[in-house]
Amino acid sequence: MSEPVTADIESLCAKCGDVWHVVVAKVGEKIAKVQCKQCGAVHRHRPPGSAATATATAAAATRGRPAAARKKAAAAPPSAPAPTIDPARPTRPYAPGDSFVVGDQLSHPSFGTGVVESLLGPGKMQVYFPGGRRVLAQARTAPTLERPTTWPARDE
Repeated sequence: MSEPVTADIESLCAKCGDVWHVVVAKVGEKIAKVQCKQCGAVHRHRPPGSAATATATAAAATRGRPAAARKKAAAAPPSAPAPTIDPARPTRPYAPGDSFVVGDQLSHPSFGTGVVESLLGPGKMQVYFPGGRRVLAQARTAPTLERPTTWPARDE
């Protein structure tokens, strides 16, 4: 027997994992869309025990975890080893207008002490800090545009 629209039905919700839903749309005798009674999400019908149920269960399990845990669980590329630090080079305070070369040690007000790993292009460098790698600006010049001192008169 076919369920009418607005009838209660068991279907797995990919958003919250609940199984109690209401039939929202049908195509012929086939249930097309259902609405979750727990979270209100509208999605296609996934009868319990089907192959789509396993995928939805896995998706619902990861939704409850914090974003940082999901990112960590994702396959992260292996990080390169920390660069060797030459103790003979002094640590310089970081300023975006200064120029740095590979191997320079710098002291950043937010990230701490780090070492320049590579130059990524004009005005950019990759710096290794104990908390992670960062891309910082370097050798930035002052802007050449000047603000006009007087505004031109308006023709009215």
